Amino acid sequence: MRDVAIIGVGCTKFGEMWERSFRDIVVEAGAQAIGDAKLNGEEIEAMYVGNMSGGQFVSQEHIGSLIADFTGLASTFHIPATRVEAACASGGLALRNAIIAVASGYHDVVVAAGVEKMTDVETGVTVDALASAADREWEGFMGATFPALYAMVARLHMHRYGTTRDQLAQVAVKNHHNAVNNPRAQFRNEITLDTVKNATMVSDPFTLFDCSPITDGAAAVIVAPAEDAKKYTDSPVYVLGSGQATDTISLHNRADFCTFGASVAAGQRAYEMAHVTPNDIDLCEVHDCFTIAEILAIEDLGFFKKGQGGPATLAGETAIGGKIPINTSGGLKACGHPVGATGIKQAVECVEQLRGTAGKRQVDGAKIAMTHNVGGTGGTAVCHIFSNERRK
Repeated sequence: MRDVAIIGVGCTKFGEMWERSFRDIVVEAGAQAIGDAKLNGEEIEAMYVGNMSGGQFVSQEHIGSLIADFTGLASTFHIPATRVEAACASGGLALRNAIIAVASGYHDVVVAAGVEKMTDVETGVTVDALASAADREWEGFMGATFPALYAMVARLHMHRYGTTRDQLAQVAVKNHHNAVNNPRAQFRNEITLDTVKNATMVSDPFTLFDCSPITDGAAAVIVAPAEDAKKYTDSPVYVLGSGQATDTISLHNRADFCTFGASVAAGQRAYEMAHVTPNDIDLCEVHDCFTIAEILAIEDLGFFKKGQGGPATLAGETAIGGKIPINTSGGLKACGHPVGATGIKQAVECVEQLRGTAGKRQVDGAKIAMTHNVGGTGGTAVCHIFSNERRK
């Protein structure tokens, strides 16, 4: 297996982009990545595109062909372009497939992209499409939406470990604070604990500000063999580890609601491949689709013991400048959550942090960064570990 490096990144602004089409935004992200890597189109050998539900959101399937077509890589070069779907982990899994393609030697230069256009349909259609990432027959048909499923997780965590409402709310407060300094973020406004707790109730204990938004957006990264990376960029970011794991699609079949086994396994596999431990990670982008999800993630990935994620968050240990900065981009909560693009956006944030180009949200001295991307209520998890130094 060859070492792999990210040589170019691109990401659109996230938000409600009613005036732009699905193809417009993914072409923008791809063009940024190609420009960042100083590539010619003819050097790109393959493409993997993360997209959860183009068929329901924009009535478009056959996403691989569409994007290769409108990026100019279909009719001229006829590259293989593959759509990857793993619910909200589609982007992370697209990146993993691109990494494997280069590491195996099958391809040299590969694009991993993610895109979702969620605001072109009514909210009810969006909610129904997202519900398809859970067990439709035994959860969705019974009325269990994702806010309800994660709310049950939150209530059990509060009961078992004493996690408080303020600790949940602080996740949202911290991520909004980080997003203020992210020009791509959907919500660049500060909020308070009272803002979160007094907002409209969605599913007890969650209010509106405990939930990630409906978002349009696209992101892209380009990977190549590590030995060739300096031909394209002076600041490559190296892939140290990658892990993927699967769990039951339904929450009710789990042994423990308060531990996402796929997150634990994917994280461990990434750590083992990278030859690092949680203590070596300088920052991590985790899948905070709901505030409790961030608390579960920082526990499942080993940054804090089970039950200590909430107190650590309230104490500022996950803030920039804290023990382990989490979601410097603003996370899904404030940067936005275009479901197919999120896993790629996380990688873009890590690359910018490791290059030292993250501006006011920069983590000083960052050398190793991690991403954690989840599908559904933990049915799929994908983790990646990156460094600005090549593996020795």
